[in-house]
Amino acid sequence: MKVKRLISCAVVATLLLAACGHHGDTRSTTLTTDTLRHATLLTCQRGEGYSLWTLRDPWDTTAILHQYLLVSDTAAQPDISAFHSPLGACGASLCEEFSTIKVPVRRAGVATAVHCGLIDELGCGDAIVGVCEKQYIDLPVVSQGLANGSIADFGNGMNPNIECIMDVAPDVLLLTPFEHSGGYGRVERLDIPIVECAEYMETSPLARAEWIRFYGELFGVETVADSIFSTVEQNYNALCSLAVTSAERPRILSELPYGGQWFVPCGGSTMGIMYRDAAAEYVFADREGSGSVALAFESVLDAAGEADVWLIKYNSSQPLTYKQLAADFQPYTLFRAWQQRHIFGCDLAHSHFYEQTPFHPDHLLRDIIAILHPELLPGYETVYFHSLEP
Repeated sequence: MKVKRLISCAVVATLLLAACGHHGDTRSTTLTTDTLRHATLLTCQRGEGYSLWTLRDPWDTTAILHQYLLVSDTAAQPDISAFHSPLGACGASLCEEFSTIKVPVRRAGVATAVHCGLIDELGCGDAIVGVCEKQYIDLPVVSQGLANGSIADFGNGMNPNIECIMDVAPDVLLLTPFEHSGGYGRVERLDIPIVECAEYMETSPLARAEWIRFYGELFGVETVADSIFSTVEQNYNALCSLAVTSAERPRILSELPYGGQWFVPCGGSTMGIMYRDAAAEYVFADREGSGSVALAFESVLDAAGEADVWLIKYNSSQPLTYKQLAADFQPYTLFRAWQQRHIFGCDLAHSHFYEQTPFHPDHLLRDIIAILHPELLPGYETVYFHSLEP
């Protein structure tokens, strides 16, 4: 398979180079590398009026998942031969997943609430022309667009309505890649570039947030995106510096079991790193990886039964209480955090947790620090997590 991929990349690159040689309006310039400060999955090479963004495969970082040639709609067609593979994976300039996108994007199909929220924050909410899983998107720009017909309902994110997408004809589709998913099915056969939103696989909160810069360029608002990220970065680093001044290192547990398994963030995940940055002793920090691991209830109780603080995300029309937790599963009462009333819940039905925190980790870090070290942020009222009622 690897040999086949190398041959395929070389052939595609050769064809692209040959094609470029037949266009008199191509432009050759000296390229510069835009160094990202935190993101590990993205690299960027820039020329005059265009840029090549390379996305590493999160599940095989020696390979390229996708490359995007973003070309200003006022720029000449770039000379592709100037580009090189930053990974050296293909031995050629561009790989077979190379996509050309005219920027700024004016019509986007968006599969997730978090990216709808970001696009709206960038001031480009009117570029959203279609969404998936509309029931999970609580944004005025989307609800109003769905109501007046300017935004289409593409249906299920895993199996979107192809005919509807074809009718809307967006410039791009923002979709989330998953390991072993087998691709995007019939969507891949449409003549619409797929932007693979893989920032959730980054290995730190700031690395994930820095993808704002990529999305900002996609929608033609680079300056706005850079300003947002710079503020996030400054706030996050200041909070880290504040947290380490505390002499306490509370032990922390998160989540609830689902379907008989308790999925806990690994130590190298964005949440695992955020707990570290909040000056907490995360009970599963020794679990290697950047994702989550499924554990049996007994394993979690054994490792985290004495945790000082327990953070829970849930979705309900009514606030979660200690009484409700005990009624749902009596063994929850065995945790020290339950016994000492140190459980904090985030009700996803009444919170913009997923719309806001991936690209604003500073907001979430402030909440966690206020919970673990309240003396460091006197008077601060948490935004996402709140103490459970009796």
